[in-house]
Amino acid sequence: MSAPFSIQCFTCAKCKRLFNASAEQNAMVINNSTGAVVCQGCAEPGNTSSLAPYLQLIQEATMAIPKHVPVKPRDLEAQASQTTRQNQQAAFTEKLEFIDSSKSPAIPIYRVTDGLGKFIDPAQDPGFGKEKSIRIYEAMTQLNIMDRILYDAQRQGRIAFYMTNSGEEGNHVGSAAALEAQDLIYGQYREVGVLMWRGFPLEQFMHQCYGNSKDLGKGKQMPIHYGSQEHNFVMISSPLSTQMPQAVGSAYAFKRQPNNSRVVCVYFGDGGASEGDAHAAFNFAATLDCPIIFFCRNNGYAISTPTTEQYGGDGIAGQGPGYGLHTIRVDGNDLFAVYNATRHARKLALSNKPVLIEAMTYRLGHHSTSDDSTTYRSVDEVQKWGSGDHPIERFKAYLMAKGWWTEQREREWALQVRERVLTAFAASEKIQRAPYHEMFEGVYDKLPAPLRRQRQELDDHLAEFGTHYPLDRHLKKN
Repeated sequence: MSAPFSIQCFTCAKCKRLFNASAEQNAMVINNSTGAVVCQGCAEPGNTSSLAPYLQLIQEATMAIPKHVPVKPRDLEAQASQTTRQNQQAAFTEKLEFIDSSKSPAIPIYRVTDGLGKFIDPAQDPGFGKEKSIRIYEAMTQLNIMDRILYDAQRQGRIAFYMTNSGEEGNHVGSAAALEAQDLIYGQYREVGVLMWRGFPLEQFMHQCYGNSKDLGKGKQMPIHYGSQEHNFVMISSPLSTQMPQAVGSAYAFKRQPNNSRVVCVYFGDGGASEGDAHAAFNFAATLDCPIIFFCRNNGYAISTPTTEQYGGDGIAGQGPGYGLHTIRVDGNDLFAVYNATRHARKLALSNKPVLIEAMTYRLGHHSTSDDSTTYRSVDEVQKWGSGDHPIERFKAYLMAKGWWTEQREREWALQVRERVLTAFAASEKIQRAPYHEMFEGVYDKLPAPLRRQRQELDDHLAEFGTHYPLDRHLKKN
């Protein structure tokens, strides 16, 4: 059994020479006055003690002195420094030099297809069949159509808030298709395509955005904060990056289960990576060897803050190796690249090797309905990305080249999806909200006295002023 640490050498407190503790212990003594370790040449006569008993105590305390790196007597200064956690070795150097990140090569962006959807290296083709390819395309386009309808609905005042996913559909569906249904997802807020791929009903998207009584969250969350236990998708919470350390905890729990077959995939944005929770999560995952994939959607902006002001180094992927994470940067608008990277990342994660994926993409829409992106970026910039490198258009070109999709089928599908979304939307709009007493439920098994008192105060208030509130939009209290 290895010891927690080893004492292989001592430096003389006076002359600073380095001595091998095990091979040259007689050359070192302890100064009785100061307790410092010094060599025989620097020792004060009559005021020293042997180092041997001291080494024996250390050996007993640590069970053994492991010899991670063989040390030759009187040749220590030529040796590499001792082993780090992952058995990487750092050599001594006499060259005073700082690492300048601006002069280091950037991590490359892995891609499979070009902007026209053609494979650059056919060996990278994951070999989707016709059925899976069409399902992927339909998921992306359905998300895009639903986004446009719900965005307009918010502008009409019919729902309170919305966030679109335009330009990032390839990230969502490409990664979701590479995971297994039992894998646990922690989202940030712009990962609707993951839920859509997993079969979350259109009706539930509408119920959640309306916050009605059929919403799985019973109307307690603001719009787009989805969640579904059935689909292994943890309910989204508003505070940025809090999902990341939570995800590591879930991954660690999976690791402790015998014959584990599940991984966790946690999504976050480039802005979220600046939160302290992100760095704590990276470190926990790496030191605990958790089966987790960190999936960063680097879409160019954290609300209004561009990435040029978000970090000074090589993006988010540049942080991965320092934490000990297996890391890759991919073209987030290339669905095949996202799929391949996530599929391989899952294999690594299942062997308890945490992975960081940085997917480079672009947020075509405003951050949310509370944002006007024209105040911090040009319309030309958005149009350039939307027309030149859209993930849906790239995948559509692939389908058309295969003969699996036509413009006629495109028109029919768009009309079909629009009708389904509008039908679900109209139905959800008519459903009443949960009883207002529901706001006190769902946390405690037995409602505590303070909440009972507050509930009664609300009842008393509404008894007197209820006509000033839209109580008819709520179901009657039980």
